[in-house]
Amino acid sequence: MDKKNLAIGMLLLVAAFGLMFYTNSQTPRQQPPPAPPAQPAYPAQSAPATASPAPASGAQPASAIPDAAGTTNASFAPLALANDDARHVTLSNDYIQARFTDYGGAISDIAFKKYPDRKGSDAPFVFNEKHADPILAFSTDAFTSGKLDRHVRYELVSSTASEVIYRTIFEDRIEVLRRYSIEPAGVTEKGRDPYRIRHELTLRNLTDQATPLPILSFNIGTASPANERDVGTYLGSGYNNGDKSQFIERAALAGGNGFFGIGASQPVPYVSTSEKIVWASVSNQFFTGLLTPDQPGRGMLTRRIELPPLRGMTTPAVGLTVITSFDAPALAPNGETKLGFNYYGGPKEYTRIRAFSQHNEDEVMQYGRYFFNRIMFSGAIAPFMNWLMNFMHGFVGQWGIAIVLMTLLLKFVTVPFTLAASRSAKRMQKIQPEMQALREKYKDNPQKMNQATMELFKKHKVNPMGGCLPIFITMPLFVAFFVMLQSTAELRFQGFLWASDLSAPDTIARIFGLPLNIMPLLMGSTMLIQMRLTPSPTVDNAQAKMMKIMPVIFTLFCYNFSCALALYSTINGAFTICQQLIVNRMKDKPTAPAPATVAAGTGTGRRPMKNVTPSRKK
Repeated sequence: MDKKNLAIGMLLLVAAFGLMFYTNSQTPRQQPPPAPPAQPAYPAQSAPATASPAPASGAQPASAIPDAAGTTNASFAPLALANDDARHVTLSNDYIQARFTDYGGAISDIAFKKYPDRKGSDAPFVFNEKHADPILAFSTDAFTSGKLDRHVRYELVSSTASEVIYRTIFEDRIEVLRRYSIEPAGVTEKGRDPYRIRHELTLRNLTDQATPLPILSFNIGTASPANERDVGTYLGSGYNNGDKSQFIERAALAGGNGFFGIGASQPVPYVSTSEKIVWASVSNQFFTGLLTPDQPGRGMLTRRIELPPLRGMTTPAVGLTVITSFDAPALAPNGETKLGFNYYGGPKEYTRIRAFSQHNEDEVMQYGRYFFNRIMFSGAIAPFMNWLMNFMHGFVGQWGIAIVLMTLLLKFVTVPFTLAASRSAKRMQKIQPEMQALREKYKDNPQKMNQATMELFKKHKVNPMGGCLPIFITMPLFVAFFVMLQSTAELRFQGFLWASDLSAPDTIARIFGLPLNIMPLLMGSTMLIQMRLTPSPTVDNAQAKMMKIMPVIFTLFCYNFSCALALYSTINGAFTICQQLIVNRMKDKPTAPAPATVAAGTGTGRRPMKNVTPSRKK
């Protein structure tokens, strides 16, 4: 590798990192669509909704997905305006406070008592606070003529500490009964959780004639960015079709400029999916709304929505809202049908979601989100690392210390492999002069040089691939840990040492507007020390320079990642330094001398015996 190739390589690396950061920062703001038109205030209704003209012969919509409330050309779903005269009922336990509204007979929002809205605040984070629709409200086209959506006022039938029931009559022929209940805080039975809300929908035929039902569509919530730093990377919807889980990122609707114009796309009003829905979700980085119906649905629709700016922002926050659709059987004369749903509105805690998961709902964590994550086995490793981190936290009660202990345990497990790799690198360094001599001797005969090099490796018991082993071992762990941290709600606002939030960069000050993050600098320092202590398996000057600059590049790459990831890497590096110091003091076992050349026609390395048999006389 000459200086020219080194310069080209460095320029390509810098261009790649620059493109990555530019794309991440620009994705949610590319090609801003026009703002949605202002919505009129809906008049109050003092009585339950009644008859509108009946649909002809009970016709159903042709599509499983409603036509986005008649706004297929709009880039955003309309933001719902508050009804000042709405009557609310609140159900709560130690974990949530769910607020129900009689407009739509649905869940207005859910406050998470264990998770504050901001660091140091007593106010809880509120899911679906600003929304397109209340959670589990019928979408506008659920009943094409009567429109039993959030505009319709329901009658409150009953309300207790753990249950609320709403009722309305559709066209004097169908009674709609909506029952909601929450779990008590101390529930420990499998499949139950205090963040889950049970909803049972009963449709009763009030006539003597069979009545077909239209496709029923529900809104499952509106997810907003988690904070002002959230660029929407983890904002998306998801569903499982009974075979595998699929996810739709917000960027898929926003369009973009592509890679130097390649793959450029325009914003789309919605993304529609028409297949079996075993569960559906809408999530931001730390929280999710997850609907699991008793019977699978038939489609899902994802839309963007402009929300008021978050604190610290000057532009609107762009969120996502999701609608799911379900088939309902025709109602027999004076008959009824029931549909049941479990709705989890809460933090993305893997151990919690895994406990009630029946249809792989835990995949909402998206540990195997990208192809790179999958080839690094993140889908298998990240859940174990999450469990291990929670297990350690159960002992020490501090998330930072739990990460340190988890890192040390993982390092102890991989010690045999890394020791073997370190010894291999040390032996490789010792034979570099001989390898250089072989290159000079056989520079015009590559085949002979390769043969001589392999004999040299065999003589000194050197495995040329031994130095790659730690990379193959630690890289999947690093990637899995990184993936796991990105959606682990337990680390949100958890402090350690000088860091106030393990889920965010540990910025302690800003210099000329640039953040000063301590933990990534410590991580880079450990990498530089490792570089000096680890024997270099090459004498090529250009390669050596490239290796020296890699810690700097890696530090820049990880500089704005979460403090927890930098903490893991720093402890990992400090342990590796101690390990390398020990390896460097160890003496290698002397290699056995090469066996003597065996004479042709013999099977041992002994000197051939002289033939003393007298010759026959002629």
